[in-house]
Amino acid sequence: MSMIRLTVPSGSLTEEGRKTVQRDLADVLLRSEGAPDTPFFRAQLWSYLVELPEGAQTTAEDDAPRFLIDVTVPLGALSEQGKADLVKHSTETVLSAAGLTQADASRVWVLVHEQPDGTWGASGSLVRYSDLVAIAKGQRGEA
Repeated sequence: MSMIRLTVPSGSLTEEGRKTVQRDLADVLLRSEGAPDTPFFRAQLWSYLVELPEGAQTTAEDDAPRFLIDVTVPLGALSEQGKADLVKHSTETVLSAAGLTQADASRVWVLVHEQPDGTWGASGSLVRYSDLVAIAKGQRGEA
């Protein structure tokens, strides 16, 4: 039950990068969370690509494209190391999708939003982090 929203200036991703970046970012988040890579968890990880119209993104300095990755997860889903891995690997993923190098890493920002328990709902019900942990354990075959 996580969500990624990648906001980019229109035309800033390569053709191939535009096709693959959302699923690539989902893979990074699943690994960072330590969630099982199963159809259930993959289906719960929603990804949005928001492409801004030309001229909608700039800085006071220049018009070089900037990339914003907003990640929303249940509180407790990411350890400190998981957050660090998420930032590192999602930055690398977006740079690759845009045909850029590590020298451009300062143009990628990652914001991690942790949703407190009891504030996330799906299918008309509240979903608790403990519910997701129980499902993950069941899918891994743990007792």
